[in-house]
Parts: sequence; structure tokens; C-alpha cells
Amino acid sequence: MAELPDDVQQEAFRLTKLIERTGNPDEQDAYQERRDKLLAEYSYTARIREDDSGRTLVCYPEEWVVDGTVYPDRIDDIDRGVELPLSGTGDPDEWDSVWEHNRLLAEEIREEHGEIHGDNITALAQFASNHYAKPIESLTEQELAEFKEEYFPRNAWPSQNQQDAIDESISLIDFQ
Repeated sequence: MAELPDDVQQEAFRLTKLIERTGNPDEQDAYQERRDKLLAEYSYTARIREDDSGRTLVCYPEEWVVDGTVYPDRIDDIDRGVELPLSGTGDPDEWDSVWEHNRLLAEEIREEHGEIHGDNITALAQFASNHYAKPIESLTEQELAEFKEEYFPRNAWPSQNQQDAIDESISLIDFQ
């Protein structure tokens, strides 16, 4: 049972943002083809869900889907599905610069405090960028709680050492 690695999720999200940003249909098709091919390497497929909370990139294992429809009786483990909100409280047009800022912060933490804290803050960087399109330092207590309680255990696949260190990792950030 293959899982969808974080870097693949990140790239699928980035390509989806590029699809949305470009007005050129040929470029949109090329980005979508790249995203679909990338996800297919892990036997996943994607769609965009729109509801009251906004737009979400949803990635499903291919075996759950027939002719574009997800069949609940085919779902073996709901945690294998990946949801990446495309709209958040930050400015999605600034996503690239926010992601770069958050990525560099995670690298600094890794260099100064080691792999475990670096991995934890990389997961936090992905969460802050993808879900809220804002710098890590701007996350609220509620958003940090969402990260620790929901995103981190389900999407980061943390080791026990990472789980044990998550509070300390977050304490290394200078919040505004």
C-alpha cells in the first residue's frame, strides 16, 4: 500500500497552483499532465473539490476511483487520501514567496538544531504554506493546534522521536 510522499504532495500542490494562475490553456494542460503523471507514479489521482470552505486539491489512491467517481466501498484506509486546501487565510498569490520563506526557516532550524527539529519544521512549513499561505511565524495558536493535532500525525508520518520533539521544535520559532 503506497503512501503519497510529502515532496510529491508539495509538487502536486505547486503544479495545481500554476494551473490556476496561468491564463494560457496550453500551459494549464502541460501543468495538469505533469501533475497527473507524477501522481500516477504513486497510483494516485487528483480532483479539485469546491465547497463552503473553499477549493481543495484531493488526491486519492486510484483503486478508490472508477470513471472519476470515488466509491466508498473501495476505501480501505481513509488516511491514504490527501487533502490540500488551495484557499487559505493568507494571500495565495504570494504562495511562492511564502513557501520560500518557510522552507528557508526550516533549513535554518535543521542546521542549528538537527534533523528531527528540521523535519518537524519542514512539515510545519508545508502546512503553513499550503493551508494558510502565510509565514510560519504568523500562525495563530489555533492554527498551530490544528497542525499538531490533525496535520502532523496524518500527513507528516512522523517518527516517535519527531512526535516527542514537536513542541520543542515549535518553540524554536520566534512567533510574531
